[in-house]
This record gives sequence, structure tokens and C-alpha cells, in this order.
Amino acid sequence: MRPRLTLLAAATATAIALLTVAPAPAYASVRPGVTYSGEGTFYGATGVGNCLYDATGDIAIAALNHTDYDNARMCGAFIRVKGPRGELTVRIVDRCPECRPGDVDLGQQAFARIADPVAGRVPISWTLVSPDLAGPVSYRYKEGSTQWWCGIQVRNHRNPVAALEVRTGTTWRQLPRQEYNYFVSGDGAGCGSDIRVTDIHGQTLTDTGITLTPNIDQPGRAQFTKR
Repeated sequence: MRPRLTLLAAATATAIALLTVAPAPAYASVRPGVTYSGEGTFYGATGVGNCLYDATGDIAIAALNHTDYDNARMCGAFIRVKGPRGELTVRIVDRCPECRPGDVDLGQQAFARIADPVAGRVPISWTLVSPDLAGPVSYRYKEGSTQWWCGIQVRNHRNPVAALEVRTGTTWRQLPRQEYNYFVSGDGAGCGSDIRVTDIHGQTLTDTGITLTPNIDQPGRAQFTKR
């Protein structure tokens, strides 16, 4: 078993982040160290899409095929895409229902970095990456969240998020992830309490002081380490 490491961030009265490393959880689809292949296409990406992120001026964004999207597990993940003209790291912000496994539908400007747009559809290969990323992870409660029902989204994470748990009394409760990229507590249990997120490498971040305030990005205290 991998040694268990603990990094305790500087504590404040309202927020503490704990980074631990445990055995990596099972991950259904895209895996680190594996090269995938398919076809690359492009669309008028704005950052808005199935992952329910905000619009962005970042051109390095893309939609992933339905299979590899894997019920939003790849939302916010970074992949390095290689095409006929070059390669580029893009962040997954949307789902492409009509794309086949291995396909990536890139934003138009991102596509132009790896292939001639005139081609329209080109062979590509891609891998999951863990890039340099500024700042800690952040959390957003979904519009309509209350003590009776809430949805929690993780943002600005370097590595794909495999699980999210909330504290309920003295135990942790894992919330189911929806295809629209929110972890939902259907009965309100754990809404507004401590949050624990685990990436696909088994790294865990624990945050307190994240209030039940919808539509606001609230920073945690740490970031997953680069793998």
C-alpha cells in the first residue's frame, strides 16, 4: 500500500484544508498514462456546456465524447491533444453526445492550433495530464441549494475529481454525481458542512468553512499535487 501522507495547510478560525494520499479509487473510463485516439472536430465553444461552468475567454477548451465524459467525471480535467499541425492542452467543459469513444470536439481556436480548420475532422491522440494550475480548488453550491437539498460542484482542480463527501455528524457521506457535474444531497444531509474531495490518484482535500451560499465560488485551502 502506498504510504499515507498528510499536509495540513495553515489553519484559520473558519477554514482548514487537509491533503492526504490514499490508494487510488477505481476510475471507470479515462486513466492516467494511457494514450487515447479518435477524431478531432470543432464547435463554437464558450465554456458553457454540460459541465455547467461559466463562459470564459480561454480558448483552450473542449467537449469530450459521451463515453469518456463518464457521467461528468472528466469535467474540469485537462487533456493534451495531438493533431496533424501540433498539440495543445485543453480543459474539458462540455459533453459531445454524438461523438464516438476517443473523439474530442475542440473549441474552434483550439482546433486551429492542432489542425487546419478547413479539414473539419482529423485524426488525433490525447492523454490525461496534470498541469501547472494557480490557486486552490474551489466549490460552488448550485442555484436553489438549501438545507433541504443541495448540489455541490468542484472547480479549479488540477486532476479529475473521483468522489465528493460531506460530513454528517461524525461520519462522511459520499454524494452521487450527476451528469450535469454537481454532487447532490437529495435530502439535505451534509449541506453546508465540511467537504472532502478525492482525485483519481487517491489524493484527498478536506475543507471547512464553505458556506451554503448558492452561485458563489468559494476557494478551498489547497490544490491537488501534480502527478
